[in-house]
Parts: sequence; C-alpha cells; structure tokens
Amino acid sequence: MLKGTMNFVVKLILDKYMNELNSLIGLMSVKKELNGLINFVKLQRIRKQKGLSLPTISLHMVYTGNPGTGKTTVARLISQILYELGYLSKGHIIETNRAGLVAAYLGQTAIKTEEMVKKALGGVLFIDEAYTLATDDEYGQEAIDTLLKLMEDYRNNLVVIVAGYPKLMKKFIESNPGLASRFNRYIHFEDYSKEELMQIFEYICTSSSYQLEIQGKACLNKYLEEILINKDDNFGNARMIRNIFEKSITFQANRIMSMNKLNDDEISIITKHDVLRSINAQQEVYKK
Repeated sequence: MLKGTMNFVVKLILDKYMNELNSLIGLMSVKKELNGLINFVKLQRIRKQKGLSLPTISLHMVYTGNPGTGKTTVARLISQILYELGYLSKGHIIETNRAGLVAAYLGQTAIKTEEMVKKALGGVLFIDEAYTLATDDEYGQEAIDTLLKLMEDYRNNLVVIVAGYPKLMKKFIESNPGLASRFNRYIHFEDYSKEELMQIFEYICTSSSYQLEIQGKACLNKYLEEILINKDDNFGNARMIRNIFEKSITFQANRIMSMNKLNDDEISIITKHDVLRSINAQQEVYKK
C-alpha cells in the first residue's frame, strides 16, 4: 500500500475513534481533557517528523469516578487512539484488578504482575479498583513495587490507567511516593445527570431496535429523579440504566409471548408496565 494511501486510511480510522469519544453522552470535562492530551501527542509526532528533540513523557493516568461513569469505555477508546497516533505499537487493552496482579504467596505476586504488564505492552493496562492494592498488606505492596518498576522500564510503549472511587484513589496515590511521581494525569468522571441517563437509555433502545413509549419514558424519568436525590457512592450510573433496559426487554418478551397473536409494532415497544416491573426488580436487588 502506498504511503499516501496508508496515511489516509490511518486518518479515517483515527477520526472514527475520535468521533466515538466525542459522541459519548455527557463527560464534557473528560472529553475536553483527553482532546487536549491527544493534541499534545499529535504535536509531538509532528515535531519528531521535523527532527526536533522531544520531551520525555509518559501518559499514565488516574481515572476517578463512581461505577458506570464510562471509565472503561474511555480507556478502550484511548488505547485505539494512541495506537493510531503511533504512540503505542499495538493499541490493545488488558483489563485487570487486584486479583489479576496479586498471587497467593509472597514472591509470586511480582511474577504475576510482570506477566500481566507484559501482556499489555504496546497497549493499555487498565487496573480497576486499584486502591485495593494499598491495603497495608505485603502482597499489594509487592504488586505496586513491581508495577512501578515496569512502568518506568516500558514507559515508551505502555500506558497504565488506574481507576476507582475518587476518595479512595486519592488515598491510594498518596500512599506511595512512587505512585505520585508516575501518575501525573488525573481525569474525573462525573456522575450522569437525569437527562444524560435518559439519553443513554434511549440510545440503547435505538441501538437495539426498541422504542420506549411516552408513558414508559415518564415512569423512568420519575424514578431517576427520586433515585438521584438519595444516591450514594454505589450509584450505578450507566450500568444501572443498562440493567433497567435489559430487565425491561425481558419482561417485555414475557408479556409479548403470552399474547395469542404477535403484532409487528408491539414486539419493539417497551411499555410503562415493562419499565415499572424492571424498576421494582432493580429495587429488590438494592434491598438484598
């Protein structure tokens, strides 16, 4: 393939991932921060092409936010974008947590952590609930020490993203001077508003060829108003919305299949009845 054609294809693919990132519902401050980071990487590539010296940089990041705020989704997109920009050699993402890094015995954790890091080379290592590594035990500390060394060794072909609750991640980073020096890019993912959660539900409906009837929309809107008033750190955000959608279409399927005659329009409509049953089922889960 000719160089010009290759560059054109790369640009098309990069534009696709950039459009996906910038089309995400909500997350305005996240998108602003990441677009700035991407522009920085683009400029360094231009400077390299012109033979200019480049600063020594690393793109290791801390994502803070409650569950369901899009941290994993954004990390997956960033891995692809950085690959298309030439910063990473593969662009894949390895997702893990404490269980994926810590072994049953001291000494084995370093080996397990190194294996996980090497799987991620050329891409992104995404460590969810990373704060669980800093729980005053030797096993977590061994994983942190190993990770810090490897982040430095492979800083030119690896991006490590650690994620978790804001307060716990702050405590995690402050627990070790090495962590504070390796991670200097912090991106906070705000909880979604009621309007954004409604947009997410309707987007999932449209993507799956379903339609939420007006009464069902009003029912869901009222539920979101109530739950947002009393939300806590365990509020599920988009994850909760997806659960409501999946339960709604399950109840819808049960309702439709009990009919004697199927209607082509009915099979794609989510009613107020379906949404109410889904919400009630969701509330029962919270009670357990």
